[in-house]
Amino acid sequence: MLLTITTTHRPATELGYLLRKNPERAQHAELSMGRAHLFYPEATEERCTVAVLVEVDPVALVRGSGPGGGQFDQYVNDRPYVASSFLSSAIAEFFGTAMSGTSKERPELAETPIPLRAEIPVLPARGGERFLKELFKPLGYEVTVERLPLDDQFPEWGESPYYRLVLEGEVKLQDLLKHLYVLIPVLDDRKHYYIGRAEVDKLLLRGGAWLATHPLREEISRRYLKRDRTLTREALDRLSEIDGLVEPEEQEAAGDAQEEAVERPISLHDQRLLTVLDVLKASGAKRVLDLGCGEGKLLKLLMNEKQFEEIVGMDVSITPLEKAKLRLRLERQPERKASRMKLIHGSLVYRDRRLQGYDAVAIVEVIEHLDPSRLASMERAVFEFARPGRVIVTTPNREYNALFETMEPGKLRHPDHRFEWTRAEFESWSREVADRHGYAVEFQPIGPVSEQFGAPSQMAVFQAI
Repeated sequence: MLLTITTTHRPATELGYLLRKNPERAQHAELSMGRAHLFYPEATEERCTVAVLVEVDPVALVRGSGPGGGQFDQYVNDRPYVASSFLSSAIAEFFGTAMSGTSKERPELAETPIPLRAEIPVLPARGGERFLKELFKPLGYEVTVERLPLDDQFPEWGESPYYRLVLEGEVKLQDLLKHLYVLIPVLDDRKHYYIGRAEVDKLLLRGGAWLATHPLREEISRRYLKRDRTLTREALDRLSEIDGLVEPEEQEAAGDAQEEAVERPISLHDQRLLTVLDVLKASGAKRVLDLGCGEGKLLKLLMNEKQFEEIVGMDVSITPLEKAKLRLRLERQPERKASRMKLIHGSLVYRDRRLQGYDAVAIVEVIEHLDPSRLASMERAVFEFARPGRVIVTTPNREYNALFETMEPGKLRHPDHRFEWTRAEFESWSREVADRHGYAVEFQPIGPVSEQFGAPSQMAVFQAI
């Protein structure tokens, strides 16, 4: 099976920097059922092409005991020739860093759409040409599909279930790789390894915001997860949280700007982060989680404090995590400093063993972005299952909105806020949570305090007892 990616961006050889693969030498990798090879058929200033060739061992598919072994009864099958999840494995093997959107040598180019052309000569498509186009056209590609005959020498045998696919467009390389990684197995509708809950994380890691707004997100999720109903339901639930299923990232960014503009006169955002930092430092915590870490502003403050030996940032959306990587510049930090920091993809409304055992958790301006019906799930995941020694929660104080000159009465500070609580509402919720899970709770205002309306932001500090 073969994949080629070509660019005419000038100079075209910068493709090698984005992929972190030198055009002057071939590379090889061992896969579970064969070998993968990477090489450049052409590499000039005007045009550069990278090729990934995967050699599948059909005997191992029948006899093998590892992932994918024993799934075929016959040695003669289509796996060595057609693009499948084996090709996705090769993409992850060779281009894992490129898919994250990081490039030491060309960081700006990694965030820039460039002319790209991807070709897969033989691709199965359960659903045919129409399904192929419905998958890729919403992602901004010009799609060329050619159905292949069973045998060129015997046209009377008719058409095969395989297609030649060409995608062309000006896109970020990282986006093209993610689209291919997810959608190739979807088209084949057959994965070569066991599907478990980890596959949901992989789907959201590579799918993220683009999948949340894709018109075929349900079918994509179903096929990617081998039609497992439980896993598909979880994936769709988590996708629905990324952008409310309909809010593109541009709207989210606009909402952030709106909220920042409202609060800018009192620099509330900085005050909020510094207040949380002070509470964490005073607590003596050494291992800290930032749930809903966004672009990593609090993480950067924490990383500069030697007290914190392990810092983990988690967010449900991939794009902010990628921006956090750029903000933190982990690849440029001393190894000892960078090793203290970890970014993970996940949702704070699901139980996650990765969140257990931490001294403190910060949930800064996050809960108001959750549907009220999801608060109970968040509460159990954090306070019951993860159960850190301390939990810090901040959220806007709705009463204070009356003092913001630019806000209309009855409006919320951010269009994605599902609610904004008064001081009484927040304190009532916090005390009920504390009582249910064995915590003591104290409250603290953040920002200038009005005698009538309180502070613009409010904070609850939970301490396990």
